[in-house]
Amino acid sequence: MSEVFEGYERQYCEASASLTRKCTAAAASQGEKLKQKAAEIKSGIDGAEALIRKMDLEARNLQPSVRAGLLAKIREYKSDLNNLKGALKRITSGNAQQGAREELLESGMADALGVSADQRSRLLRATERQNQTTDRLRDSHRTMLETEDLGVSILHDLSQQRQSLLRAHDVVDQVDDNITKGRRIIGGMGIFPLHMLVW
Repeated sequence: MSEVFEGYERQYCEASASLTRKCTAAAASQGEKLKQKAAEIKSGIDGAEALIRKMDLEARNLQPSVRAGLLAKIREYKSDLNNLKGALKRITSGNAQQGAREELLESGMADALGVSADQRSRLLRATERQNQTTDRLRDSHRTMLETEDLGVSILHDLSQQRQSLLRAHDVVDQVDDNITKGRRIIGGMGIFPLHMLVW
């Protein structure tokens, strides 16, 4: 997993936890205070959406083996964010009636917070598994690079040995040629009969 993605992911998890707390506080507010808190939550949700878009872009630039796991995580983050949007909508629309707001606090927010906490727990476990997989991939990549370096070194040595053998072969050919010429010369010297050499 890329460090850039992990950075965005940390920021998103912190933002999500903060937004959940703000939703809880906003549910107990009314009037201008509620409007102010709702505006803060809306701004936070926009920032969280921007982080998800950045994570999505980063994940799509990674290797397919890593990308699939990250895109699954992003889908869970989007679902978590949709829960927060729903909570905000219920808070702002349910404030007109005190009873609806109390019901929202007791049931809706409790459900949203329970789901959000459960999702965060699953996301943390998935992140840990993803990190372990990334570490294994990193180790495999390092081993592959070391093996590649060793292979290049062996090929270089073999190339040098081949050149040495070719040079030795050329020397042997020259010696063989010289021996052949010497035999011809010696053979040529032995052709003449002895009576031709005596005056």
